[in-house]
Amino acid sequence: MDYISTRDSNRTPAKFTDILLGGLAPDGGLYLPAEYPKINEAELNTWRALLAEQGYAVIAAEVLKLFIDDIPADDIEAIAKRAYRTPVFDHEEIVPVTKLEDGLYVGHLSQGPTAAFKDMAMQLLGELFEYELGRRGEELNILGATSGDTGSAAEYAMRGRDNIRVFMLTPAGRMTPFQQAQMFGLDDPNVFNIALDGVFDDCQDVVKAVNADADFKARYKIGAVNSINWARLMAQIVYYVSSYLKVTESNDQQVSFSVPTGNFGDICAGHIARQMGLPIDKLIVATNENDVLDEFFRTGDYRPRSSAETQETSSPSMDISRASNFERFVFDLIGRDAERTAEFFGVQVRAGGFSLSEDEAFPDAAQKYGFLSATSSHADRVDTIRDAHERLGYLMDPHTADGVKAAREWAGRVDGPIVCLETALPVKFSETIAEAIGQAPETPERFAGILDAERHVTELPNDAETVKTFIAESIAGTEV
Repeated sequence: MDYISTRDSNRTPAKFTDILLGGLAPDGGLYLPAEYPKINEAELNTWRALLAEQGYAVIAAEVLKLFIDDIPADDIEAIAKRAYRTPVFDHEEIVPVTKLEDGLYVGHLSQGPTAAFKDMAMQLLGELFEYELGRRGEELNILGATSGDTGSAAEYAMRGRDNIRVFMLTPAGRMTPFQQAQMFGLDDPNVFNIALDGVFDDCQDVVKAVNADADFKARYKIGAVNSINWARLMAQIVYYVSSYLKVTESNDQQVSFSVPTGNFGDICAGHIARQMGLPIDKLIVATNENDVLDEFFRTGDYRPRSSAETQETSSPSMDISRASNFERFVFDLIGRDAERTAEFFGVQVRAGGFSLSEDEAFPDAAQKYGFLSATSSHADRVDTIRDAHERLGYLMDPHTADGVKAAREWAGRVDGPIVCLETALPVKFSETIAEAIGQAPETPERFAGILDAERHVTELPNDAETVKTFIAESIAGTEV
């Protein structure tokens, strides 16, 4: 299995463990498999039986082995078992799926240590990093950006691990108190929280700027845990497979997925699963008021917003106006033309965006690749949360509400049931929940007292050079 950059016309091959530790490609592109592996009928039948008999970790290992040929199969199986187990996840199924109403299911991705779907990839990433760094005798300094849940999931997955430090950028004041407490309450010597003066897109831009400094990246061994890292998407493919198997009885049935998304990572994994041959009918992109992705799938115009134009909403993890993983999909959409991809995302996005509205490839977004989209407002989220709580006895977080609202909008126009992928537990967004149902959600016992912990965070200006100086000084002052 070889990997290529979305911006490399020469299609220079790379191996999995190299891109695992490197993250972003040297040319600024994102890595994808040179060819997607295919799932055949026999494999789906085998996996259906394995999931029922042996559980999620076994299916995860089977999927991972399709993408990794430079780690022994036995080691992959052991890594998957360590990543996906109780009590790290508080449900033995890891990703249970429940019926919400006729034709609509919820895939519960919030059973991990930080109560967010990001745990699904981060727990695996932590195991992969520690394994490969130990094998090479190297260390890694992870630099990431978070709009809410990525940061805490990464820090909980990496805390205390050998040969790893984590530097996580957050938009100052833009996360909920619970999200901040989860991150800033950690006092591990290998974890560094940085509150940046800006929005998430600014944090993401700083991460990209640091990665673009090849000398600095090499000298300080900078790696990535954001969804620019291919391993994140690879891990997320697994729960599309397991959810499909749970809601179907045979492989001739199709399922659609509704996915709350801002950075396009979670739903990009669904795109890849569909390309592999998983019987997915439609992939519904659910956005909030920051509707850049919805606009593209409706019109063909991709117009990233400025920081000032990015709205602060009640589904804050989706307050993103420049979707990093969207480059991976556009690369596929335009026939894997690396030169055009580099022009679109290396040049035109910086100048305001690009349009495929007149491009012959654009209709394929819906017709060939199965994408649909919808957007939600704060009122939509509150109404959806209230309705599900009162009528169905299910309490959801605001992001999942965006997904449910989008699923209901498209219900009846897709083949088979829709699985809405849950984003997080409601406790992370108490203010909106209280508005919807008249009271704050209960705090699970495992999170009791989290808001009372002392905070550990450094405030920095929105400046890549300042961040680089902080990273260099912090590395010099700590051992891992």
